[in-house]
Amino acid sequence: MNYTYLLINIAVIFFPLVLSFDKKVHFYSKWRFVIPAIFITGMVFLVWDLLFVKLNVWSFNSNYIIGLSLWGLPLEEILFFLTVPYACIFIYECLNAYFPNNNLQRYSLALSNTLLGLCIAILFFGYSKWYTLINFGFLFAALFAVEYFNHKFRFMYKFYRAYLVSLIPFYIVNGFLTAIPVVIYNNNENLNFSIGTIPFEDHFYLMGLLLMNVYLYEFFKSKKVN
Repeated sequence: MNYTYLLINIAVIFFPLVLSFDKKVHFYSKWRFVIPAIFITGMVFLVWDLLFVKLNVWSFNSNYIIGLSLWGLPLEEILFFLTVPYACIFIYECLNAYFPNNNLQRYSLALSNTLLGLCIAILFFGYSKWYTLINFGFLFAALFAVEYFNHKFRFMYKFYRAYLVSLIPFYIVNGFLTAIPVVIYNNNENLNFSIGTIPFEDHFYLMGLLLMNVYLYEFFKSKKVN
């Protein structure tokens, strides 16, 4: 069905958008921080996405998209960088509002260092594959910058909790996208290891996408406070 990817996008954002007016979270009042964070991150990842299409890292099944495109990318793929980040930042804020106590605070730096080591190891073995190289290279740079150059506001312990919760809808949404498939991967450009139908790299692609969005979101909030 040509509307498949579009309907998935609508499903991703529907409940977060409706629940943005929840009295405890007041997420709608934070849109002035959310929108620029999503826009800036979206521009970066759209360039990334377009590059991957040109390099044949992935492609899109014409049977499940409506056929409208911009910059060579399906409209639905562009919407993906609006709907998914919005939903993930919403999850981040809901968890912070309803569960302010977070035991991950004492472990977040150790977890980041472990992930930095994992990135180095994977880059050592998978540097010849475009998805692996750019994905883990970006994540390494982002994690290193946030942990070791960002001293004004600390949020990684909140980020990791939100990421873990975001994996639940991730497996549902990405499971559909990769099983149908809407997105077709060239396994010559990744580690060719999947969890179900979801490539291993996708888990860390989500992490990088969410990390940049949350960092910018917290950055814009901190500027407002100051």
